[in-house]
Amino acid sequence: MCTFCQILAGELPGIFVHRGQTCAAFMDIQPINPGHVLIVPTHHVAHLGKLDASSVGELMQVGQHIAAALRGSELRCEGVNLFLADGEAAGQEVPHVHLHVFPRFTGDGFGLRFGPSYAQLPPREALDAAAAQIRAALDNVGDAV
Repeated sequence: MCTFCQILAGELPGIFVHRGQTCAAFMDIQPINPGHVLIVPTHHVAHLGKLDASSVGELMQVGQHIAAALRGSELRCEGVNLFLADGEAAGQEVPHVHLHVFPRFTGDGFGLRFGPSYAQLPPREALDAAAAQIRAALDNVGDAV
């Protein structure tokens, strides 16, 4: 059983700010900034593509509400990041879909880094080729989208 499933089952402690049928939201124990919340589906799903569309929608709706709550709270919050890492190569550390919602403020020290070739725009042909590959793969995804 993964760490988040253990938290949901009450086997590990969790400080919940929301608990619904489809998803739950609890405080991250290693926050980027005070107020960092994780939103997870209440059933185990490792990757976003395997999560049903209504659960994805619920995840984002709860994220929207948490973001609004952060902005309305007394926590320092000049902006909000929503971050979802899907797969180990993307930085997903717990193999259970989870949306990070965390407050941001000027000088908080957190940042996303771009790779060394980010400033070099790819040729239009490369974008067209990537788009064609994605469109072809979408046909195989079917109702998941």
